[in-house]
Amino acid sequence: MNIGQAAKHSGISAKMIRYYEDIGLLPAPKRNQSGYRDYSDADIRTLSFIQHARELGFSSEQMKELLGLWRNEVRQSSAVKALAQKHIATLEQKINDMQTMLEILKQSVARCAGDARSDCEILKDIEQGRDTQP
Repeated sequence: MNIGQAAKHSGISAKMIRYYEDIGLLPAPKRNQSGYRDYSDADIRTLSFIQHARELGFSSEQMKELLGLWRNEVRQSSAVKALAQKHIATLEQKINDMQTMLEILKQSVARCAGDARSDCEILKDIEQGRDTQP
């Protein structure tokens, strides 16, 4: 199937499919006689795997590792679990960081009069890099 069909079946845009090929997540597909990419069912399964991993927030490097484990039939599930646990820790840290940012921004908004005056505490806080602790 061509790249447009592969994009439709996998839910990944043609541009991203080419990007995933460029960075080595997806092997270069075979080419038909006209030189167009020709994707197999296995390529579509790989693209779907990549899409699901991306939806879970895995980085490209982590996806390379996951793909290697997925393709390795003699893998140990402990390696997969360790990778997932490391990703969980990263996600939890990002969530904590975002919660802190949210609280800081809420405090700035609460101090802003929000009226016709030009004076604005939100802009002052951003300018000064004020990290008001929640």
